[in-house]
Amino acid sequence: MKCSLAGGALLLTLAIAGCDRRSETPAPAEAPASPAAAESASTPPAVSPTPVAEPATPAVAAAPAFAAVYPGAELAGPPLAATGPAGPGGVVTFTTDADPDAVIAFYRERAEGAGMAIISSMNQGEARAYGAQNQANGANINVVAAPSEGRTSVQLTWSEGQ
Repeated sequence: MKCSLAGGALLLTLAIAGCDRRSETPAPAEAPASPAAAESASTPPAVSPTPVAEPATPAVAAAPAFAAVYPGAELAGPPLAATGPAGPGGVVTFTTDADPDAVIAFYRERAEGAGMAIISSMNQGEARAYGAQNQANGANINVVAAPSEGRTSVQLTWSEGQ
């Protein structure tokens, strides 16, 4: 038993060490030809996803507007609804042809419209995650969008708050 725990710990340590990017040496940068080129090289391009024109449908009956299924999405299974300490809420998974940035922008706009403030954001490779909460009533939303087999796979969780 102790041997298998030690072996598991060793494998986990090696996996984490393999993901450490601090040890990578960056390639030397070439000097820009002009100050304007230097400014454009240091500023990443702004992402402005195309606005969604189709209406969105609620994930479940009586779900708040911020918990709508992305327009044109295909559900991966039936949405789950539950009630917890933060009020009624649910989970829905689906796929869409939209890219992860467009999906996150759609839900960010809805969350801000519901008085929520961002509490988490993550970009890892092409995957995106976003979380927001209304401090006054506890309503919250969490969205994870990642490319999968030529489409974007999305998991949306929400709570209406008190």
